[in-house]
Amino acid sequence: MKPLGQPLVLIVEDEAPLVTMLRYNLEREGFAVDAAADGEEALLHIAEHRPDAVLLDWMLPLVSGLEVCRQIRRAPATRSLPVIMLTARGIESDRIRGLDSGADDYIVKPFSPSELVARLRAVIRRARPNAGDDVLRYADVLMDLTAHRVSRSGNAVHLGPTEFRLLHYFLRHPRRVFSREQLLDGVWGHDSEVEMRTVDVHIRRLRKALNAAGGIDLLRTVRSVGYALDSIG
Repeated sequence: MKPLGQPLVLIVEDEAPLVTMLRYNLEREGFAVDAAADGEEALLHIAEHRPDAVLLDWMLPLVSGLEVCRQIRRAPATRSLPVIMLTARGIESDRIRGLDSGADDYIVKPFSPSELVARLRAVIRRARPNAGDDVLRYADVLMDLTAHRVSRSGNAVHLGPTEFRLLHYFLRHPRRVFSREQLLDGVWGHDSEVEMRTVDVHIRRLRKALNAAGGIDLLRTVRSVGYALDSIG
C-alpha cells in the first residue's frame, strides 16, 4: 500500500535495470512506484490502481507505448492522466509523434534522474493543482491537512480517522468514480482484511458528517459501480 497522499507513478519499461534505477530515484524523492513490463500489463495496472502519472517507454512488447498513450487519452477516466514518454528515439519527427499520441512530455534516453523527477512533478502539478498543497478543496468542502480539520461552508465537520482518510482520497480524485475494491485498496491497503461492506458503512458515516449542516449530498452513489465525490448528482 502506498502512504495516503503519496503520488503513485507507474513505470512502463521492459529493461529491468532501468526500472530498478527509476524506482530507487523516485522512491527517494517521495513517490510510490508501480511497474509494468509490457503495454497490456500497463493498461491493466492503470485500470486497477489509477496512478497519478505514467513513465512510458516507447518500445514495448505486445502493445507499443504510443498505443498505450492513445488508449489512455481515449478513456474518459484517464484522459487527464499525466504521461511522460521515455525513448531512445531523439529525432524531431519521433518527438512530434510521441507528443501527438497524447504524451505530456518526452524524455530521450539517457537522461538525468533529477531532470526526470522535476518534469514528473511539473506534469503532476498541472494535472492536480492541489497535489502539493496543505489544503484540499472541492465545492464547499475544505480539508486542512496541517491542522487535520475539515469544514463545509465554514462549519466544522467532525470525522473519525477512517472517514478522514476516505474523504482525503476522494478530494485527491474529485468526480472520479471508485469501486469498493478500489477504495479498499486506496484507503485500507492491498493486505487489508476489511470486508467489502465495511466500505459502505464508512461511506454512510462520511455522508452523514458532511451533510450534518445541510447542503447537497456530495457523495454520489453509482449503482453497481461505486462512489464518487461529485457536486452534480
